[in-house]
Amino acid sequence: MSDLLEPLDPFEARVIGVLVEKEAITPDVYPMTVNGILAGCNQLTSREPVMQLSAAAVEGALATLAAKKLILTVNQAGARVPKIEHRLRIVHAIERPHAALLALLMLRGAQTVGELRQRAERLHAFASLDEVERALQFLIDKYPPLVARLARAPGTKETRYAHLLCGDAVLAQSETASAFASGVAPESGSSTSLIERVSALEAEVKALREDLAAFRQQFD
Repeated sequence: MSDLLEPLDPFEARVIGVLVEKEAITPDVYPMTVNGILAGCNQLTSREPVMQLSAAAVEGALATLAAKKLILTVNQAGARVPKIEHRLRIVHAIERPHAALLALLMLRGAQTVGELRQRAERLHAFASLDEVERALQFLIDKYPPLVARLARAPGTKETRYAHLLCGDAVLAQSETASAFASGVAPESGSSTSLIERVSALEAEVKALREDLAAFRQQFD
């Protein structure tokens, strides 16, 4: 991903995905409370992977998302607590169909066109697979791109797509997995680059966990 956009971490992506999803399927409770977002993040259905985020983790993600101007806190008349709304469409200059696809990719990982069309029904009803493909292509063609077409894994017939809001490490992982699954080693330079990128991602995740642990200690 281009340096023009700061990548999201997995917790931030889950929060944004939940906000976009709930805006579409439960507009009566949108904007959302922190407790509502927490419940959406930890849902056992329509989530891959299933997460068990703490309230502190969600609040930390909201703080960093606010700094990135991807969410806004609103005070509604009569509401007892502030509520949160996302600004994904504004920040990335996209329409609701594009936001629906990004939300699904953030909430459920890489998917095929057919899976996206079926699962998007409640967020946005795409008329055809071609319409989904056109929306995905729009997101691929943006600068910087928001979606990538993954390398097809050996033995599979359909291409999967992944979002790039957390950076492009997913591409390295996909290329490496496909190469090893097919029994063909990547080119030496490419292999080194991929390994370095995957190692960097692992280091980021480790640092994120350490930061989260330190953050939680403040509330113990």
